[in-house]
Amino acid sequence: MANILTRYGDNYIAELSEEDIRADIDDGTADAADRAQIPELTKDEKDYLFEIIADPQKIVSVERGKEVVVSFDAGTLKLTVRNGISMDRSAAILTQERALASDSIELCHVDYSYKPIKPIIAEERQAMEQAQLLSVLPVLYGAMPNMGLYTKPDGPCDNWSELLPAGRIPEARAAQEEAIEHAIKDIVFVASNMIESGADGINFDTVGASGDADVKASLEAVRILKEKYPTTGFEVGMAGEFNLGMHGQLEFDGEIIAGLYPHQQVKMAERAGVSIFGMAVNTNSSESLAWNLARVTTFAKAAVKAASIPVHANVGMGVGGIPLSVIPSCDAVSRVDKALVEIAGVDGL
Repeated sequence: MANILTRYGDNYIAELSEEDIRADIDDGTADAADRAQIPELTKDEKDYLFEIIADPQKIVSVERGKEVVVSFDAGTLKLTVRNGISMDRSAAILTQERALASDSIELCHVDYSYKPIKPIIAEERQAMEQAQLLSVLPVLYGAMPNMGLYTKPDGPCDNWSELLPAGRIPEARAAQEEAIEHAIKDIVFVASNMIESGADGINFDTVGASGDADVKASLEAVRILKEKYPTTGFEVGMAGEFNLGMHGQLEFDGEIIAGLYPHQQVKMAERAGVSIFGMAVNTNSSESLAWNLARVTTFAKAAVKAASIPVHANVGMGVGGIPLSVIPSCDAVSRVDKALVEIAGVDGL
């Protein structure tokens, strides 16, 4: 059999033999299974994954009837900032709705974190009200918890990233615990204002980027908001495939947060009141598309099996098997999407 045109995790094109691709699929699923203590893909699933990767068509798609919905993070930044198109956020929302037929969209600010939204909350409320008047599709509001913003010199807390290397572990943990309280207040304040301005839901993006304290602050905020607004939906998109233990001892409902993988993260998210779980698996830019896709499909299959809420796989640049590139290739993206839908059974992307 002739070599197969495929990609690596850095988006560079490559020609690999059938044997190499099958070996990478085996290695990728074995790596995920070993790390998270979950089952590998079955032989039939690995064979089908090979067929998806080896398909000669440039772009592949799911079978009719297996389509899924899409949600966004950094929604109104995609066209304007990421692609450099000169338009305001209202025009971006309408373009997503009327030209690109998006299932939903997210209104967000270019300073994409909850803390800096506080001083401009009146303007953001106005933007949400206008978006709701103009559009039909669900418009969420989103930002990152981004607990690093609470460290000195810009924030009130000591920087645990400086304290930990110095061996000052108790002080580092105390700083994170202080930052959690600040983050919860800010998230609840911003999200409450946006919900009362008509937001159809709230997105928490890149949860866990600052470690387990970041996860705890987000889930505690979701719990408060869900009690306050029981009919509102909350989407939580993770920062990585397992929770970093920057603190190491933090718990949510009596369970240690650090070290959880997607199939465990989703259960904790459910208890907090999360409506949609956005699992994230890191792409290894040195490995092939086959290796990365087998790995993320293994994680995703286990998460979907464990979940009682919809699972939306994070398929952006550098996560979910997508190559680490500002604009990933459509041949790689379509193969990732098809595999996650038809093999892992995700509910959305």
